[in-house]
Amino acid sequence: MISYEFLQSYWWFLISVLGSLLVFLLFVQGGQSLILQAPDRESRDVLVNAIGRKWEFTFTMLVVFGGAFFASFPLFYSTSFGGAYWLWMLILAGFVLQAVSYEFRRRRGNIYGTMTYDTILTLHGLVSPVLLGVAVATFFFGAEFSVSRMSLVAVGNPVISTWSSTHGLEAIFNPKNLLLGFTVLFLARVLALLFVMKTTRVSEKFSAWCRRRLLINSVIFVVLFLAFVAVLLTTEGLMTVSEHEFVAVKNKYLLNLLEMWWVAVVLLIGVVLVLVGIIRPLLCKGYSNGIWFTGIGTVLVVMALFWIAGYNDTPYYPSLLDVSSSLTIRNSSSSLFTLRVMSVVSLVIPVVAAYMIYAWYSLTRKPVTPEELAEKDHQY
Repeated sequence: MISYEFLQSYWWFLISVLGSLLVFLLFVQGGQSLILQAPDRESRDVLVNAIGRKWEFTFTMLVVFGGAFFASFPLFYSTSFGGAYWLWMLILAGFVLQAVSYEFRRRRGNIYGTMTYDTILTLHGLVSPVLLGVAVATFFFGAEFSVSRMSLVAVGNPVISTWSSTHGLEAIFNPKNLLLGFTVLFLARVLALLFVMKTTRVSEKFSAWCRRRLLINSVIFVVLFLAFVAVLLTTEGLMTVSEHEFVAVKNKYLLNLLEMWWVAVVLLIGVVLVLVGIIRPLLCKGYSNGIWFTGIGTVLVVMALFWIAGYNDTPYYPSLLDVSSSLTIRNSSSSLFTLRVMSVVSLVIPVVAAYMIYAWYSLTRKPVTPEELAEKDHQY
């Protein structure tokens, strides 16, 4: 018989997988942030169409990520998505504007011109990765909420969690959260450039532009990532004593890495793969497979970060208003029956993954070129 504790850990593992894939797919937003910097109109159109063929993947993964939280850790879902709604509404509004911009950018009768939609896409590409990074950073640095299960029976106000008056906006002004947010932004830009180098064929001028941008954004990303790791590993964290009792521990996340050696190994392998995927295209002109190394490395690094946030008796959602309200994978999960049923459903994940891989291959098997776009009736 599979234990309740195993199922809770299993579902946090699935959450980490979905979260890491979401961060990887943010290369779409990273590519959008580069649209207005493209060297010419032809390059801009190719760039938009290369990343535009993948924008649904990112939004779908965001929805699946939220759905998995709803099924496995409903107390987090109701607390974060229901309480920090201004932060999440800004994120969702950006994705709505993104969808509209892609569909209307080159549509006949567009009275606003392509530049208007290119500007919207660029702004979304700059803002959304930062906001998502801020949201993930609250897993480490906490959020301003409190939880009271007895409030569910309160007459007139049956709300299980309460927030500060800013309802999530305060997270945007936390320097630690912003550090991760901008790290995610520049990682997304690096991934986008590697993806474009792999899937497009434009001109030597465009290839040189990609390499220059890759160098600049990679340096900024590495500096920001190292700064975030330094801040994280020296941050005081919480350790679970009982279901609603926690004690502060110095360098908690560093201790997690030391005590869970396998997480440290995955993190190290991921970092190495990210650097290999960046360095090889910079050193070897014409090399275009860096996206695979950096993409896989990104998934491994983000998974490791989720593991040190939720495993080893660590609250994955610390409360800054009431420490006893902090959420762990033990006190915020669904019932044993629900987790068992959902675990059976999760067995179809390989089938869904196979379909996504096939769809990805179908959309990228031929490089995007100006000639191809000229022959198509529909283009972004």
